[in-house]
Amino acid sequence: MGFLSILTFLVFVFFSVVLVVAVLFSEEIKSAKEKDPSSKGYLEIIILYPGLHAIIFYRMAHALWKVRLTFLARALSQFARFLTGIEIHPGAKIGKGFFIDHGMGVVIGETSIIGDNVTLFQGVTLGGTGKETGKRHPTLGNNIVVGTGAKILGNIKIGSNSYVGANAVVIRDVPEHATIVGVPGHIAKHEGKRVDLLMDHVHISDPVMQHMRDLLSRVKALEDRDKQSIG
Repeated sequence: MGFLSILTFLVFVFFSVVLVVAVLFSEEIKSAKEKDPSSKGYLEIIILYPGLHAIIFYRMAHALWKVRLTFLARALSQFARFLTGIEIHPGAKIGKGFFIDHGMGVVIGETSIIGDNVTLFQGVTLGGTGKETGKRHPTLGNNIVVGTGAKILGNIKIGSNSYVGANAVVIRDVPEHATIVGVPGHIAKHEGKRVDLLMDHVHISDPVMQHMRDLLSRVKALEDRDKQSIG
């Protein structure tokens, strides 16, 4: 077989794979095209987007997981992690139109459930909170965007059409149509209306600020005691 024959065969294989990916992952490719303003076309997305490659490997690994070939499934997911920097456990359940932008450092745990048309940016973690068993990772509804570096931890639910801000740490359920920011995450906007952070005692519980208030109270009590002893 001459060089031209080998080259022709490789080109044929390459475009065959591209065609198969374009057909089987049309929802994900379309989602990437719509959500990434820097994309130059479908061929670029198929060849150069690690987020799409991670999803392709995940779909194959998930199929192996469902027929109880768990070792092969984990091996494939680890290979995908090596190639893309994105770790998706094959036991996770992910809907259509899933898009991972950039993707480096994204981690999706075993019992995570992700709805349709969800977008994750780099550094996002859908993780657990300890050594608990059973359902221990988050459930995300449809049409959700999770910003860079955000951490969603535990068996909690993020309602559809919500936005999780960059670097937020979410450990409680979130209603639909909400915007979550901060550490720990709190609702900044709900159903298009801004939440009054000073008055919304139901949704906001900041243990760091509470410790600060307790510390200041203790310092003041010690100062008062010292003044009384001196007097």
